[in-house]
Amino acid sequence: MITLPSPAQTLAQAMAQLPLIAILRGLTPAEAPAIGEALVSSGFAIIEVPLNSPEPLRSIATLTQLFPQTLIGAGTVLNAQQVKEVHGAGGRLVVAPNFNPAVVAQALALGMVVLPGVATPTEAFAALDAGAHGLKLFPAEMISPATVKALRAVLPASTALMPVGGITLDNMAAYLAAGANGFGLGSALYAPGRYAQAVQQQAQAFVRAFND
Repeated sequence: MITLPSPAQTLAQAMAQLPLIAILRGLTPAEAPAIGEALVSSGFAIIEVPLNSPEPLRSIATLTQLFPQTLIGAGTVLNAQQVKEVHGAGGRLVVAPNFNPAVVAQALALGMVVLPGVATPTEAFAALDAGAHGLKLFPAEMISPATVKALRAVLPASTALMPVGGITLDNMAAYLAAGANGFGLGSALYAPGRYAQAVQQQAQAFVRAFND
């Protein structure tokens, strides 16, 4: 019998490849193949389509079919029913801007990777106690590298900390030095209507900046 990797192992494998989450807010199903190819060919292993995008479940279904080795799912997941819908579309990843215990519980029940959003130590420990596989530090504009360093001092060493919101090529190094493990990349990487070639160029620039 083939043993499938656990959600924690799936996340660890994707993070080991490249711990950058491509956030494709505003992606349309028609754009999904070309944008997905631009990202995957650049080394990205984690892609999220926020649920406030046009027909996000269609885009998720398309991406999961085309790139089965990539960890793909949804962002801006706010309730348990949405978790079920993402799972039904083939998504294996749930990212939220907040910590909702029901969202985490539903994702765990369906064997999905779940990264809730937190901004305080209280939220961070509550999310981990609920079973979160990692923490989305959001919005990063309010969470300085100094704050990340303070969180890293008290959180379990194995906790994946992913600042999201306002992450650019210029500020990644400071967060990494403070103990961040990776990032969610939004409009600096993809914006609605941006051509796949431009997305690929930005993706490659982020990969270079992360590896430097």
